[in-house]
Amino acid sequence: MDENSNSITITKNDIIIGVAASLVLVLSAWTVDILTSNLQFGFSAIGKIHSNNPIHWYIDAVPVIISVIIYIYYKKRKQEVELFKEVIHQKDLDIDKNADFAKKIGEGQYDADFEIKDENDVLGKSLLRMRDNLLESHKREKERNWIAEGKDIISNILRIHNTIDDLAYDVIVKLIDYINIIQGALYIYNEEEKKLVNVATYAYNRKRFINQEFRIGEGLIGECAYEMDYIYRTEIPENYATITSGILGDKKPSSLLIVPLITDEKLQGVIEFADIKEKIPQLTIDFLRELAEIIARTIYNLKMNQKTERLLQESQQMTQELKENEEELRQNAEEMRATQDELEKSNKELEAQVKKVENAQNRMQALLENASEVISIYDENLTLKYQSPNVEKILGYTEEEMRGGKDMNRLTAKGEAALKEMFNKLKEDPTQPQTLQYTYIKKDGKKIYLETTGRNMLDDPAINGIILNSRNITERKRAEKEERMKSKMQSLSENSPDLILRMNTQGQFFYANPVSQDYLGLHPQELINTKIKDLNIEETLSGFFQDTIQKIKQQNNHLTKELTIPTANLGERIMNFKSIPEYNENELETVLFVGHDITEAKRIEMEIQDKNKKITESINYAQRIQSSILPDNKIIREYLPKSFIFYEPRDVVSGDFPWFILNEDIIFIAAVDCTGHGVPGALLSFIGYFQLNNIVDHNKNYTAAQVLDKLHYGVRSTLKQERFDAEARDGMDIALCRIDKKNNELQFAGAHRPLYLLRDGELIQYKGNRKAIGGIPHRKKPEKDFVNHVINIKKGDKIFFFTDGLPDQIGGPNKRKYTPKRIRENILENKDLTMQQFSSFFLDDYKKWKKNNKQIDDVLMIGIEF
Repeated sequence: MDENSNSITITKNDIIIGVAASLVLVLSAWTVDILTSNLQFGFSAIGKIHSNNPIHWYIDAVPVIISVIIYIYYKKRKQEVELFKEVIHQKDLDIDKNADFAKKIGEGQYDADFEIKDENDVLGKSLLRMRDNLLESHKREKERNWIAEGKDIISNILRIHNTIDDLAYDVIVKLIDYINIIQGALYIYNEEEKKLVNVATYAYNRKRFINQEFRIGEGLIGECAYEMDYIYRTEIPENYATITSGILGDKKPSSLLIVPLITDEKLQGVIEFADIKEKIPQLTIDFLRELAEIIARTIYNLKMNQKTERLLQESQQMTQELKENEEELRQNAEEMRATQDELEKSNKELEAQVKKVENAQNRMQALLENASEVISIYDENLTLKYQSPNVEKILGYTEEEMRGGKDMNRLTAKGEAALKEMFNKLKEDPTQPQTLQYTYIKKDGKKIYLETTGRNMLDDPAINGIILNSRNITERKRAEKEERMKSKMQSLSENSPDLILRMNTQGQFFYANPVSQDYLGLHPQELINTKIKDLNIEETLSGFFQDTIQKIKQQNNHLTKELTIPTANLGERIMNFKSIPEYNENELETVLFVGHDITEAKRIEMEIQDKNKKITESINYAQRIQSSILPDNKIIREYLPKSFIFYEPRDVVSGDFPWFILNEDIIFIAAVDCTGHGVPGALLSFIGYFQLNNIVDHNKNYTAAQVLDKLHYGVRSTLKQERFDAEARDGMDIALCRIDKKNNELQFAGAHRPLYLLRDGELIQYKGNRKAIGGIPHRKKPEKDFVNHVINIKKGDKIFFFTDGLPDQIGGPNKRKYTPKRIRENILENKDLTMQQFSSFFLDDYKKWKKNNKQIDDVLMIGIEF
């Protein structure tokens, strides 16, 4: 009641104030008008101003109007106050309820009941949303903690293992227990054999021994590896593996999860889980996908460690072999240096790519002029066809002076007969090279010794003759003679560079050659008849002599030991000591020590190892450069999903390469085979790659044949083969397709390479032109343009084109070529295979055919299904 009275009192005061204000207004209006009219205050004056100015009647009505308005407002205000009190009371109840709910949320009771009765209860709605958000955040945090805990558990296992088999088993066991799954298996990807091998299987708390292997694309395991993405299924094929337990018996799994192990976009393996529950939680799937990369990285590191260990063992074995072949290494050191220089030069040429190819002809001419060997080519009638330009530098005669049979006039009768006999042997057995040494009379009359190696290359279209490589071995002959003399002299120990000592079994010196002063710091006369312990000899060496004498007394065998010793005059040296027991009437009398200084050989050995490493690194870098320009299979499959590329380079770098380019809606794809392989072939591949790109970028409307025509003349121009003095016959073979999928049109043109079309179970062959890309033009015979074959594509058509590396590969039971016929027969006999299956089939068939035979050329095959 007090609150009501206060409210009403305030409202009445407002009425009084309002009425008073309105009366003041009326009195003010009267006063102003009376003063203005110069009247005396009184009722008469008031009546007069009302008659003179009727507006005063309106002003006089203002207090009445204000009083009425205030009264009406007062009544309405009183009703609003009552309503407001009810609202306030309800708000207090809502606030208490919201506060209680907020308290429960703060205490973590996210499942507390809460009902919103008032749609305008913004706070209640906000609390409800906050409760839901906190509940969801709590759930996500719990899931993250579960995933993090699982990662920590598996990471600890990964850190403690050094072998893949132990790691795989412990990881599978721990994962099955952690994610509550019945069965699991882990497969490791063998890159060399291109297959996945089961290394660990675990089910129902027991280790399983299952030998399973899958190739890429084979079964669900192979499909997961091929797609490089996880597979989750709840509909399992009838013939899939069953889960066996003592309680359940054999039971087919209800859910299956297969996750690839990938790191740096490389497949390392596959992990498989099966359960009898109908569904594997999404949280478990996400956890395994995140964990897969960690496992893959660890497997990759273990593989690298194993590979490094294997390479280290091979390196150690090579080191041992180098020790055993010390003399041969010394003789070949210069040749290795020359080889290393040439490989470094090749690497620089490769990095320079097309720019340096333009200077290849000039470089070749310079090499021939400055080569240490004279190159001669004879026809089958022993007539000289070609003579390298360095003949004048080495033999003193010009090229013209060697022709017309004059080359034989420079030989002695014995040398001429021996050379003709070598020719006869080469013709009888073309596969076996022949080597001959003979005397030769130079133009200045000086007699020299030549060593000539002949090879029968009459069947090689590039040579078409018998090629002779002749080098001046006069210095080598002189060195050999000196070496023979030196060997004889070395039998006399006094002149031997080796340290030669003879001691009796008590360590008393009987003999020491002069070099002992360099190594021991004592003159031979100071050593003879003196015991080791009485001399001031370096401790390592004296200990070695005494220990060796004791071992020989016990074993009666020759001993060999490598020892590093400080010397008096030569600094620290590495010595290879041979200790030889000497007997008198079967009784050990003395021990002969022969110490050979191998310090320089060790240094050369280390240099060779270092240079071999640099050469290998250079070639590998060249391979990375070439790989960077090759088309990505993923991009090709994006536009030609049913396709494959079977690519097996013979060397680290290759002369064969696949080529692919998309110009708007037109696809160009080709299999290119450059002359040679390895580094020379790779150089030519850059010319072909950039020429093809420039041609197609220039005009997408060129037909396949027009592209080859322009490539033909582009290669010829780049290699300067149109000049009259051109000798570089290098070029390339190619099978090129232009695919217009919008109009279902395929164009094909080939240089020495065909295209096979498999349609409705029949194989159709489209032959390429019988000419290569590039090469020296025939001066008297005009060239024909390449033929353009146009084929209307039908759904289900399959095409195949390839380089000559596959059909020319030697193998099989009779050591014969693979042949194009075998390729055609394989396609027809397996006509229902998919492109992926064709890829696996040709890879397997090629390996079975080749077996242990050497790969003779780069191999490239492309297949496309429309």
